[in-house]
Amino acid sequence: MKKNEKLNKWLWKWHFIAGLISLPFILLLSITGGIYLFKTDYEASTQKAIKEVTIQENTIPLQQQWEIANKAAIKKPNAMIISDRKNQATEFVSGRFSGKSSVYIDPYTGKVSGEIVTRNTDMYKIRKLHGELLMGTFGTKIVELIASWMVVLILTGLYVWWPSRGWNLKGFFIPRIKEGKRTFYRDIHAITGFWISGMLILVLAGGFPWTDVFGSNFKTVQKITNTGFPNTWQGIGLQSNSDTKPISLDQMVAKAKALQLPGSVKIHFPKGPKGVFSVSNTNPSDLDTQQKIHFDQYTGKMLLKNNWQDVGILMRGRMWVMAFHQGEFGTWNWILMLCIAILLTIMSTAALVSFLIRKRKGSWGVPKVPHTFNIGYGIVTIIGILAVVFPLFGASVLILLLIELIKKMRKKRKVAFSV
Repeated sequence: MKKNEKLNKWLWKWHFIAGLISLPFILLLSITGGIYLFKTDYEASTQKAIKEVTIQENTIPLQQQWEIANKAAIKKPNAMIISDRKNQATEFVSGRFSGKSSVYIDPYTGKVSGEIVTRNTDMYKIRKLHGELLMGTFGTKIVELIASWMVVLILTGLYVWWPSRGWNLKGFFIPRIKEGKRTFYRDIHAITGFWISGMLILVLAGGFPWTDVFGSNFKTVQKITNTGFPNTWQGIGLQSNSDTKPISLDQMVAKAKALQLPGSVKIHFPKGPKGVFSVSNTNPSDLDTQQKIHFDQYTGKMLLKNNWQDVGILMRGRMWVMAFHQGEFGTWNWILMLCIAILLTIMSTAALVSFLIRKRKGSWGVPKVPHTFNIGYGIVTIIGILAVVFPLFGASVLILLLIELIKKMRKKRKVAFSV
């Protein structure tokens, strides 16, 4: 591919500026993302005293455990996780996401082994630092803006990296180690960026659904196109016939176990006398096996069964990239995400070192673009598409254009006054 050198300099300028502004945030995101990958192992150790119990001969009924949990929990539980190990306390769940709390009942003694409030955990703080910089919705928008510019950094970086005078192994695929520190660190940054660029796009795709503006727009598109969760997934419109006594939780758990669902299985409790029991499983390693099944709370009769194929394609794609982002597809995925977090940290650090070596005193060293360069329609179209897909990026571009316009107006005024 023959490169337009003027375009190359223009893209290099904006890659440089955007990278310099984004660099501290990218380092923070890569480091906190890498730490969060250890959530399961960390919490297994720190929460062991709450989640694990001493195995005894007999267990008390789950219905009785539910009654104990209702009295002990901060909020009345709306679901229960089915235990798959004998030394595991029974987990009763209240709320979702950041509002989630779990009370654990010893199935042998009926004692409360402890309660875990998600927002009070160490890993929740790491996640909030990663997702919103501990600044609430304002921080979420900053992270979304940085993530949007990261897409631009990847695209512009690939163009700048692309050789204009033929291919060479050194400098394009492996770093040059005998041409000075600046060249070495520049190569570390550029070559690492090349090798992980595709994976970074996929990782970013898995993070965008959590954002405010893009995430909200994506949900709107899902709703309009009817490609999200179907109403039946949440059991909307389903009712239990209250003619008899409700079945016990033990009976409901027996029915859930008979389904032999893989992964973590949860029973959602009925909401009121007309509500239904709902059984669902979370199995990120094989999303296609996930189901949501609803039962009459009085007869135990299956009312409706939803398979993963009943979920709209955009929601299925969204859940796939989000699971990939969190390394939930197994050991290979976890290792890959950890490697990407480490390489992104190395790549960003190398860029900073290269900049500091290159920078002259009293100057930021921003690359210069020939005055004769004009942005073509192709670049304008690409920027327009990115601005529509990533609204915060579009807003930032408008601000940059406004700043450039003000600078030009000031220059014209200075020339006019000097004449």
